[in-house]
Amino acid sequence: MSKIKLTKVAFKGTTAQEKALRTKLAELKSVEGALMPALQAAQNIYGYLPIEVQRIISETLDISMEEIFGVATFYSQFSLNPQGKIQISVCLGTACYVKGSGDVLDKFKENLKIDAGDVTGDGKYSLVATRCIGCCGLAPVVTVNEKVYGKVTVDDVANILAETK
Repeated sequence: MSKIKLTKVAFKGTTAQEKALRTKLAELKSVEGALMPALQAAQNIYGYLPIEVQRIISETLDISMEEIFGVATFYSQFSLNPQGKIQISVCLGTACYVKGSGDVLDKFKENLKIDAGDVTGDGKYSLVATRCIGCCGLAPVVTVNEKVYGKVTVDDVANILAETK
């Protein structure tokens, strides 16, 4: 079982975001199976599912926090932590790992001064260690938002980060 890592970043939701969420939840309140669309709406509004947002969903839809947490942590589309504007994912699947992706991940961690699963203090970057993304022929693979980088080496990390500035 994988360990769930929660960051200690202060929640910074806005009044407009809360209004949008409460409006959507009001639409979903009488819909059977409303939890998934509620979580998807919340993720779209906030970019992640902080505990404060989960509480609003729980209270409005009368769904336990345990059920909400279980669903939010089961599906990979949901994040409990804020995401950076620039999301860097390093594949640690077998093909990538054998070709050095662990070292590539370590270099990103060193350069960004964060661990995998964290976001930089300014909210610009998030770093994720992923499993196979289906580009084994390009191993090791890094994605930056939607852009795929193949055959990445430790020496490429600085250039990849420079492209994002």
